[in-house]
Amino acid sequence: MRIKNYIIVLLGILIYSCSDEYFDVNVPTGSATEEQLSMEDLLGPSIYHTVMAQYWAERSFGNYTQYFTGQGGTTIGPSSITSTWSETYLYALPNLNTILMKAEETNSNHYSGIAKVLIAINLGLATDSYENIPYSESAQGTVNSKPAFDSQEEIYASINSLLNEAISELSTENASEFAPGSGDIVYGGDSDKWLKAAYTLKARYALHLTEVNGIQAAEEALTNIENGFSSNDDDFQVYFEERNINPWHSREVLAPNTGNVHDKIGDQLVSYMNGTTSPFTNPELQFDPRLPVYADNEGEEGEPYRGYVSGGDGVSSDNEDANTDFADAGFYTSLDSPIPIITYAEAMFIKAEAEFLINGGTTTSSGTTVTAYTAYLDGIQANMDKLGVDGTNYLADSSIAMGEGGLMLNHIMKEKYIANFLNPETFVDFRRYDFSSDVFLDLELPLDSDESEFPGEWYVRAVYPDREETRNPENVLQFKKSPVEPVWWDR
Repeated sequence: MRIKNYIIVLLGILIYSCSDEYFDVNVPTGSATEEQLSMEDLLGPSIYHTVMAQYWAERSFGNYTQYFTGQGGTTIGPSSITSTWSETYLYALPNLNTILMKAEETNSNHYSGIAKVLIAINLGLATDSYENIPYSESAQGTVNSKPAFDSQEEIYASINSLLNEAISELSTENASEFAPGSGDIVYGGDSDKWLKAAYTLKARYALHLTEVNGIQAAEEALTNIENGFSSNDDDFQVYFEERNINPWHSREVLAPNTGNVHDKIGDQLVSYMNGTTSPFTNPELQFDPRLPVYADNEGEEGEPYRGYVSGGDGVSSDNEDANTDFADAGFYTSLDSPIPIITYAEAMFIKAEAEFLINGGTTTSSGTTVTAYTAYLDGIQANMDKLGVDGTNYLADSSIAMGEGGLMLNHIMKEKYIANFLNPETFVDFRRYDFSSDVFLDLELPLDSDESEFPGEWYVRAVYPDREETRNPENVLQFKKSPVEPVWWDR
């Protein structure tokens, strides 16, 4: 569904704060009170801010994963993704907690289930970004303006509990006169689709814990994915519109036309898609048909796509000048493009990876089950269909269709990397496999790494926003860590 012209109301009573300062808000005259706002009123803004939290995280993490660089191939240093923290703690979670309160009062189990899925998404993004975060002591307002932080292990347990409760509530008939409708800008109140989303998210978060739980994590992911998304129609995404334009369109298409800061398409992505990393065997296949949907090559017909090497001062991997901008009318960069949270294509790559690992696969081994190989192909096809391109020749090329006996983990993860373009989930994948060039072929540190604050090291987390250190110093300082120190599930 598309974003409507929602008025996002910030109410002092709803603030999910870490200090008294958050309550120093000038509430506009005529603003609605908590009692006046219905669950339907709150749901749309809650979803919107959840999506925007992801967008702001990817603005930094997409540079780390080399989907894009800054202008001239520049890299960024440690990031606090402050806007993600604000979207989560100031906007999304307060509204969602109010929905939960109202749902409990009215026995509205479908609203409750949806809210719990959305809380899980927000917690997942926050903990995967920062590790330890406020949750169990949050939402207490002035009663506790300096909440303690929960450990990442505790947050993951909470995410799992929230999704289990959501599955239970969404699996049963709505017991209330109140039912989600137009405020649900993802599924329009379709509880079955929310149920599939909950299972797919459980699979995603289970797979995050492969270094903690080993094969059990892959087995749990596989169990849940069987109840998850079954087609592209199930994708969890929100479309933008003319009155609320897609922020990637604003950043990557409008900004260059007005001389403002924007980004360039990275060489890592382009090399995966133009046959550089894995040469095509069909001479007629010049590039992945999805590449023009992501990138423009300065409008020169027949000119090769040359991505910007991270930290390379505008050079491509072939030592020529890079030429790739974000596509003006790209699938993810048009005015009304969607921002996906999780998709059917990702679900298929989760299934392929889980099957591969359960079958004894390693970062360098070849061969897997027919089930894993089929899921790998299904993930590619799903993404081709989503983007509206013909993937027939691509899927037939032996560099892609190598058969189950030749499938390696790097094949699965390359295709997941392409399909999850502009999704911070890729930053999780990079960390899960310790930025391995066996898993992510040709992956190298930015060329300017030696000049960075942490030379020769990958950034593996966001740092807490400075204002949180000022507002809640005791708890923030307890868990403040270097941006190159792995999070709990990656140690």
